[in-house]
Amino acid sequence: MFRSFLMLAAFFGFTGVALGAFAAHGLKNRLSADYLAVFHTGVTYQLFHALALLAVALLAVHLPGRLIVWAGILFALGIVLFSGSLYALTLSGISQLGIITPFGGLAFLLGWLCLGLAAWRLGGEV
Repeated sequence: MFRSFLMLAAFFGFTGVALGAFAAHGLKNRLSADYLAVFHTGVTYQLFHALALLAVALLAVHLPGRLIVWAGILFALGIVLFSGSLYALTLSGISQLGIITPFGGLAFLLGWLCLGLAAWRLGGEV
């Protein structure tokens, strides 16, 4: 899983930076200030969770287990659902796409919960 999560972290990190630059330069005059802020929120969460995926990749090597794998899967799913729905909403103007966003947020929360449970199971080992 190390390679998969590392590749996802790199992909989401790269695209997060690219989308942030696109918003700052290409969308600045095309979107309202509110929609630009929504797009920026998507970029911010994508970049934070790209870093979380990087951490999960490293943990998958040193602390293998289902909870770590699920944390990575849920972080990636959260990026697609949360950030992806915000990008789609702002670029299309279809406000109904916002109904998807909370599912991405839930995936993020569950990913952090899995990471916390994996740490809890370590006890005093480290």
